Amino acid sequence: MKIKNRLPCLMPRVKTPRQKYLAKRRNDKITTILLQIGLLVAVIGIWELAAKLDWIDPFITSCPSRIVAVLGTIDTDELFVHIAYTLIECIVGFIAASTLGILIAVLLWRFVKLRRVLEPYIVVLNALPKIALGPIIIIWVGAGAQAIIVMTILICIIVTVISVLSAFMAVDEGKIFLMRSMGATRLQILFKLILPANVPALVNMLKINVGLAWVGTIMGEYLVSTAGLGYLIIYGSQVFKMDLVMASTVILCILATVMYLAVAGVEKLTKKKYKID
Repeated sequence: MKIKNRLPCLMPRVKTPRQKYLAKRRNDKITTILLQIGLLVAVIGIWELAAKLDWIDPFITSCPSRIVAVLGTIDTDELFVHIAYTLIECIVGFIAASTLGILIAVLLWRFVKLRRVLEPYIVVLNALPKIALGPIIIIWVGAGAQAIIVMTILICIIVTVISVLSAFMAVDEGKIFLMRSMGATRLQILFKLILPANVPALVNMLKINVGLAWVGTIMGEYLVSTAGLGYLIIYGSQVFKMDLVMASTVILCILATVMYLAVAGVEKLTKKKYKID
């Protein structure tokens, strides 16, 4: 009798459909991460091998070993100063552009007449090459970090306004009408319906702005800078030190990845808070 009572305990557990689904998602995530790491290692390995076998000219394209070597020759304190300059300019421009873009989108959503008047101008500004405004920006705000931050804001803000406003306008009109019929004000509709419904859109906007902010920062440093990774890239290209150019580019990629992962962390927190799949 004792053996019979223990038999059910020895039988393997049958996974529920939810457990199978979660296990599959976990395995898919691990597989994706491993493939991403494998792809990066493969690219680095092929790049190094191609340079060693003279398939490519390492003077022009550089290679991982030469990049590591040139990083070893740069004074650490000086390198961190350049990184700090670029990182601070990018973060300030990113935060300012995202905040201003959301506020402008809210105003355009709130005031319909204003939106209709400004809509064509926003489209034109979005199509305008911002680099053309570089000399004007330098005259307006001076040749320094402020000009780089302004350039970053100009690169990001129009895209932010357009994407956020489109998300606001996509909210179901029936829900808005229902809240109005219950006596809700525009402010209550904004904070109780529009913003919560567009949390995923706002996070996606931040993801887009990460890339645009780095583009704007480096573009600004190309125009006017005495320090920063963009300055190192310009200096390296002028004296034909392509290893320095590639090393600065690799550092930019690492910083952009870290910033993107920070936004991805915010996305995970919002998904948990608002229970978004």
